[in-house]
Amino acid sequence: MDIQRAPQKKTGRYLVGAAAGTLVILATVALTRLKPAQASVDRGSLIIDTVRRGDMIREVRGPGTLVPERVRWISAVTSARVERIVAVPGQRVEPGSVLLEMSNPDVQIEALQAQQALSEAQSRLEDLRVQLETARLSQEGTVAASRTVNVNAAQERAVADTLVKDRLISRFEFNNRLAAADEARERLKIEERRLALLTASVNSQLDAQRRQIQRLQAIATFQQSRVQTLVVRAGEEGVLQDLSLQPGQWVNAGTAIGKVVQPGTLKAVLRIPETQARDVGIGQPASIDTRNGIVRGHVSRVDPGAQGGTVTVDVSLDDPLPAGARPDLNVDGTIQLERLTNVLYTGRPTIAQDNAVVGLFRLDASGSNATRVQVRLGRVSSRSVEIVQGLKAGERIILSDVSLPDDADRIRLR
Repeated sequence: MDIQRAPQKKTGRYLVGAAAGTLVILATVALTRLKPAQASVDRGSLIIDTVRRGDMIREVRGPGTLVPERVRWISAVTSARVERIVAVPGQRVEPGSVLLEMSNPDVQIEALQAQQALSEAQSRLEDLRVQLETARLSQEGTVAASRTVNVNAAQERAVADTLVKDRLISRFEFNNRLAAADEARERLKIEERRLALLTASVNSQLDAQRRQIQRLQAIATFQQSRVQTLVVRAGEEGVLQDLSLQPGQWVNAGTAIGKVVQPGTLKAVLRIPETQARDVGIGQPASIDTRNGIVRGHVSRVDPGAQGGTVTVDVSLDDPLPAGARPDLNVDGTIQLERLTNVLYTGRPTIAQDNAVVGLFRLDASGSNATRVQVRLGRVSSRSVEIVQGLKAGERIILSDVSLPDDADRIRLR
């Protein structure tokens, strides 16, 4: 038979569940309050520097090349075909040294035509001189004849004056002789004026023909110079560069054939980042690293515009170049902007910018741990930076980027 049992109390199970839940909550809170494990960084991969007080040289750096200060470009004056190469790149040349020979029949024909036109104009000048001189002499003869006629008419008039008084000739005859004398006198004046005009026109016509000859002479000289430029010469003493033409190649007028440079007078052309070039000025001292020695110089020109994120700066060299220096040699240049006296400074961190606030890791006394501190920077140089606030002299900081999250404020150096 079934036996009726009394119901069991559930209070014990409720207490056990509440205790388990409380433990879970406490464990969760404890875990959330745990600090992350301290990051560890290899000391050998870091760049560590000490904060110092003293004089800081503010400078900028940039790559560049050595280029000649004096370059003479050689261009084709007229279109022509290359016939013979005489000189080769790297050869030392004189002003009259022949570099190459070219040919263009059209240029030679035009020179011959210009010379022919000049010769014809010179012949016309001689013919014109003869014609004008003949006309002038003929007019002088006419004037002489008119003068004789005028003298005869004047004498006839004088005789007529005497005869008419004695009533030996009629008044009609007297008037005829008087008119003839007046006519002869006027004709003489006209012929003399005609001679004067002819003489003046002789000089003007000859001068016009001479000016025409001068113009044709200039044209002939120019055409002849074009023929002479078919033999290309250096034009200046130096070293020939960039002569890459071949026999048979056609060269258009104005095409650059090569250039002659002065290898002993080189300058450095640096490419300074535009963000750092705003304080670069003429006359600032500079040093050029040629990989075979350091050469001192000074800034001689700053390009007013930027291109490709850089500003071109020319540096004239004050010291002689080391052996092996030549045009187009890659160099590194450093320009000294100013000297800051009695400032707090250190090496330049990778994230340094002018007047910026950055987080840097400062080492403790043991050098085993580093803590992130906020540092206000001042003026930045290529290798150093001014410290305005956040660090003291003698403290050591990490300059390189440790690549840690922003909330990682402590690291351990191993």
